[in-house]
Amino acid sequence: MTFLPQEGHATFATFQPTARAIHRAMPFAPPDLESLATSDHDAIIDVRSPSEYAEDHVPGAVNLPVLDDDERARVGTIYVQQSAFLARKIGAAIVARNAARHIEGPLAGHDGGWRPLVYCWRGGQRSNSFAVILGQIGWRVSVLEGGYRSYRVLVKTALYDAPFPAKVVLLDGYTGTAKTDLLHLARARGLQILDLEGLANHRGSVFGGMGPQPSQKAFESALAQRIRSLDPARPVLVEAESSKIGDRSVPPSLWAAMRRAPRLTIEAPRAARADYLARTYTMFASDPGRLHAILEGLTRLQGTARVAAWRGLAAKGLHAELAGELMEWHYDPRYAKQRARGEPDRLATLETDSLDEDALERLADRIVATIGGVA
Repeated sequence: MTFLPQEGHATFATFQPTARAIHRAMPFAPPDLESLATSDHDAIIDVRSPSEYAEDHVPGAVNLPVLDDDERARVGTIYVQQSAFLARKIGAAIVARNAARHIEGPLAGHDGGWRPLVYCWRGGQRSNSFAVILGQIGWRVSVLEGGYRSYRVLVKTALYDAPFPAKVVLLDGYTGTAKTDLLHLARARGLQILDLEGLANHRGSVFGGMGPQPSQKAFESALAQRIRSLDPARPVLVEAESSKIGDRSVPPSLWAAMRRAPRLTIEAPRAARADYLARTYTMFASDPGRLHAILEGLTRLQGTARVAAWRGLAAKGLHAELAGELMEWHYDPRYAKQRARGEPDRLATLETDSLDEDALERLADRIVATIGGVA
């Protein structure tokens, strides 16, 4: 007695999928980031471990790991200490279990026309194993040739080798001249911008930490994606920065464009800048412990007595006065030293007596009018 229907039985097709319903995974080798971003795949699936995905991934990719971090370490240990065959056998079983969980979970709602793109570290066993299973279901699956490593080559080509695609104008000025706010007000008025501090999650100063920074690779992925969307025929406004924003480095092609870019400089009295900093840097009031630690870190540069005086201002809640002191003795001398290294190409200098909301709106209008004449 057999529990399977005989070939030719009316229900045989329900047990044996036809060759037409099974799809072999196709390699996909985009020549550049634009081709990857505009491909006609319905989803991009990163099957690497969660820690690999967290460090960096193709923009828009979802993480469906076929081996989590612990499983990957376990299989790797078996490979090194026992045998490659045993590692592959145990790895295949784990991949199959995880694949089943993904198919029954996040992939359960997709119909037969769904077209995913799958990748792992180098386009090897992890992505191809998962792609085979998806293809057996009938989905038209592609595998990114070379995996994440080939994607990184595209990112590095765009950011390290190719010239920056648009004319850069730098928004410059002493600390506290509201450059980041002005950058976004300019964008609201139709200008192209690159917010490097937003991408790096850091304001670019000793007080500028806004939480954990992305990895250098993730910073570059986000930057490359933003650059890809720029119109090369229009100028792009970028805040004047050093070559590092916190612990993240500005890639070479952009840094070269920034170094030769004309500057639009904002000038405001120190008192106005101090008031602006006291409003913007909420840690002055909300996180005294963090403020204390940062001030202590300036002792080597500023001396014990001055830092003690600054801590006294903070303890009394005199945040604008503290900001003014920091600018006078720490920030402004460093800016002046940078300026003394060479006179930059100045597009214009915009002066303002105030940095309140109305003044910033007026400054943004002036920025747009000034940059509108840049070829």
